[in-house]
Amino acid sequence: MQMQVVNSLKAHGLKVTPQRVTILSAIEKKGHANIDEIYKEAKTTNPTMSLATVYKNITSLIETKLLKEVAINNQKSKYELSKEPHSHLICKECGSLEDIDSNNLFTLNNDKIDFDIEEVELNIYGVCNKCKDKGTSKN
Repeated sequence: MQMQVVNSLKAHGLKVTPQRVTILSAIEKKGHANIDEIYKEAKTTNPTMSLATVYKNITSLIETKLLKEVAINNQKSKYELSKEPHSHLICKECGSLEDIDSNNLFTLNNDKIDFDIEEVELNIYGVCNKCKDKGTSKN
């Protein structure tokens, strides 16, 4: 896992630092994580790391497109390693976030609109099966 992180940093033209490796490893372990979760996980392997260091590195990792920010209504943004285009299913009850292939959700016909589509970001909000089964849903 750590070698993948090192290779990703190098491929994106970034210096390989212990802080970046720790942050990316924490995100890779969680899949999607907010800044507090990343910081908490990073502190387990690098106890001297500051929250400011995490913020600074997250910003540079997003700028180089190694990380992607997932903005979520009424929650802190989560971060994930950049990968193939996809959408997210977000539970309004527990806040869980799951990747979903969005290729089959809808089709935009570029011939009918005067717009070159480069990227689609879609968050789908609902209630996950765990919360539905628990009967915690307010819907």
